[in-house]
Amino acid sequence: MTVEIICVGTELLLGNIVNTNAAYLAEQCAGLGLSCYYQSVVGDNKARLTESVKTAVGRSDIILISGGLGPTQDDLTKETVAEALGIPLVTDENTRQRIARYFEKRGMEITDNNWKQAQVPEGCKVLENENGTAPGMILSVGGHHIVLMPGPPGELRPMFENHVRPYLEALEPGVIFSQTVKICGVSESKIETDIEDLLAGQDNPTIAPYARLGEVHLRVTAKAADEKEAKKLIKPVVRELKARFGGDVYSTDKDMTLEKSVVELLLAANLTITTAESCTGGMLASRLINVAGISEIYKSGYVTYSNKAKRHLLGVKKSTLTKYGAVSEKVAGEMARGAAMFAKADVAVAVSGIAGPDGGTKEKPVGLVCIACQVCGKLTVKEYLFSGDRAKVRESATACALTQLRRCLLEYCGTRTFGKDKE
Repeated sequence: MTVEIICVGTELLLGNIVNTNAAYLAEQCAGLGLSCYYQSVVGDNKARLTESVKTAVGRSDIILISGGLGPTQDDLTKETVAEALGIPLVTDENTRQRIARYFEKRGMEITDNNWKQAQVPEGCKVLENENGTAPGMILSVGGHHIVLMPGPPGELRPMFENHVRPYLEALEPGVIFSQTVKICGVSESKIETDIEDLLAGQDNPTIAPYARLGEVHLRVTAKAADEKEAKKLIKPVVRELKARFGGDVYSTDKDMTLEKSVVELLLAANLTITTAESCTGGMLASRLINVAGISEIYKSGYVTYSNKAKRHLLGVKKSTLTKYGAVSEKVAGEMARGAAMFAKADVAVAVSGIAGPDGGTKEKPVGLVCIACQVCGKLTVKEYLFSGDRAKVRESATACALTQLRRCLLEYCGTRTFGKDKE
């Protein structure tokens, strides 16, 4: 079945809000095996929204619409869709009661315009909104399925997961099952080249690459009569991908993150860790501390932005800074050694670089970053050159530091794979 996504809101057209709903819905549809051929953004304008809805109904089986379900006058989605399809609006008593309870529980006065949200197209399936007042709605008209969802991502995503996804899954017989192979430290172009033969002529299962910062995820999706059969189809493909990319595959678990895989390695090896950061300013520490259980092994973190801080907090030699400069493999190495010594940690990771937009030279351009990892006395230092603005360079350096750390830990553990990954 084909799906089309329409996101409603003038604020999206003006760029005041980033349209994350479209990306989320498109990714979810891909995981369900639905082909999304069209996406559009429409302002809060009845005539243009009517045109978009009628066009979508004329060419797509499923239309997912987000936004414009609130209580104000410019929230026109529900009314416009109902009118375009020739369906009258009626009061949904359950929604009306839920809105009343919502305001009563919070001690807030209900203004008359809030009751507008209890009006729904006649005969539609009402989707309860556990995180707001505007309900979602599903209309089935002439073999087409029109799904209306609220615009705030905090309301749309739970509604999709709890109500819309099960509805879409039931539209066609069989099940769609996906598993993601997560790879770090390899470019998307290199990965695509390495699996060109697998991508050519694929049918069931399919492989879809998704680039992430410092990572590439390969989603393997199969359709079958039941989940057991779908998993059976996926298993040999996942096995082949793991064989081709070896230790660069850090997980096939949907809940696993790169930082979590690193922390699990540290915990399993009973190693403590510290971080020393310059240009990343604590980003690396933040990603590690996002992982539950890190308190058992994380000793301390140093943000040493100035040369003086590098000297006094990490013991970097003045002569090293003078001779090689703050952004150098020598200084990054001394940062890691000093951090490990002062924190009394088994493992240390240090990052020093030029994030820009200023500070670069011909010899040391903006984007140059040196990353050092010391694991139980063994030091590994590498130099990288990242592109993008200041934020992108810092984020790329952080992701790269995690990848380099993981590889050093795998080498220390004496294996290219680790743990029992889910298949």
